[in-house]
Amino acid sequence: MVMEVGRVCIKIAGHEAGRRCVIVEQLDNNFVVVSGVGVKRRRCNIAHLEPTDKKIDIQRGASDEEVRRALEAAGLS
Repeated sequence: MVMEVGRVCIKIAGHEAGRRCVIVEQLDNNFVVVSGVGVKRRRCNIAHLEPTDKKIDIQRGASDEEVRRALEAAGLS
C-alpha cells in the first residue's frame, strides 16, 4: 500500500498505538507527518504505521482542523 497524503493509517507503535491517523505530508522514504483525532501532529516512521484501504481528500500540509473535518465527513472519526 502506498504511503501518500490523505492515506488513513493505524498507528502500531508508541503511546498512540491503535489510533487512526492520516498522512498529511511525506518527508522522505521512511518518515511522514501524521495527524488525526486523538493523534498529535508529528513526524512518524512508516514502519510504525499500518495503512488502510481508505483515503481522504486533503491537501499536503492540511491543518489539524481540516483533517478532523475530512475524517468526520468520511465517517472515520
